[in-house]
Amino acid sequence: MKFHGIIPPVVTPLTDDHELDVVSYERSLNRMIEAGVDGLFVLGSSSEVVFCTDERRRQIVETALRVADGRVPVMVGVIDTSTPRVLEHVRVAEEMGADAIVATAPFYAIVGQKEVERHFRLIHEATDLPIFAYDLPQCVHIKLQGDMLVRLGVDGVLAGVKDSSGDDVSFRYLTMANDLAGHPLQVFTGHEVVVDGAYLSGADGSVPGLANVNPDLYVDQWKAYQAGDWDRVRELQTQAARLMRITSVTRGEFGFAAGVGAFKTALNLMGVFDSAQMPEPVLPLEGENRVAIAQVLKQEGLL
Repeated sequence: MKFHGIIPPVVTPLTDDHELDVVSYERSLNRMIEAGVDGLFVLGSSSEVVFCTDERRRQIVETALRVADGRVPVMVGVIDTSTPRVLEHVRVAEEMGADAIVATAPFYAIVGQKEVERHFRLIHEATDLPIFAYDLPQCVHIKLQGDMLVRLGVDGVLAGVKDSSGDDVSFRYLTMANDLAGHPLQVFTGHEVVVDGAYLSGADGSVPGLANVNPDLYVDQWKAYQAGDWDRVRELQTQAARLMRITSVTRGEFGFAAGVGAFKTALNLMGVFDSAQMPEPVLPLEGENRVAIAQVLKQEGLL
C-alpha cells in the first residue's frame, strides 16, 4: 500500500471529565473522511499519545478503525521511550488492524544515530506493517539524519517519513536523496504553514494538524498540486497560514497548550467537539484566548 496526499494527525476530543468523547471523535473523523482526506494518523502528538494510558490508546485506535471502516487507511502511532515498549504497541496495532505504524526515535535515555537506526530495524523485524519514521526533534531531542532514513528505505525497513522537524533545508535534502535512491520513501511534511514549499521539493503529501480544523483547505491544495496549479497551491497556502494564527494569538500559553489547545478550542467553537478539554495537567484555553481564536475563525469564514 502506497500512502499519499492528506493524512491528518487526528486530534483527540475529551469530555469535561477527561474521558474519550466518542461522539465528538466520530463526528470529527467522518468530517475529515467526507472532505476527502487520504488517510488518518492516530496516536501522534496531536492525538495526545504521550498522555494516554494503554487502555486509552486502544480505545482511540478501535474507534478510528471502526469509523474509517476501510474508507481510508489508518496509521497508528507506536510512540514510546524505548524499543521494547514500542514493540508492545506494535503487537497491539497489528492485532487491532492498523494499516501502518508510526514511530519516533527512542527518547528520555540519550541515544545516537546508531541506536536510532537499530531501533527502526528491530521494529521492522517484528512486523510486516509499513513503518513510518516520525522526525520530531523538538520532543525526542534527536534529529533523524536523511542518509540514514534513505538507507532504511532502500533496505525495505521504512515505508516513509513524517517530517515535523520544521527544518525545511533538511527536508529538501531528504527529498533530493530519496529521489536519487529511486524514491523508496513516501515523504510527508507536518509543517502546516509551508506545505507548498514541501510540494515544490517533491513531497508525497502532508500530515497537517490544522486539517482537523479545515480539512477541505488541505484536500483542495493537494488536488491543485496534483493538477500542477501552483497559483492555487500558493493561494490555499496563504489561507492556511492565516488560519494557523489560532496557535499564536493566545497569551500566556506555550507548546502543547497553545498548539493542540488552539485546535481543540477551534473545533469546540465550530461545533465539532463538545468540549475543548485538555489532558491533565494541561488546562483548556479560556477567556480572552477563546475570544482571540474565535476572531481568527470569523476572519477566515469558519464561524
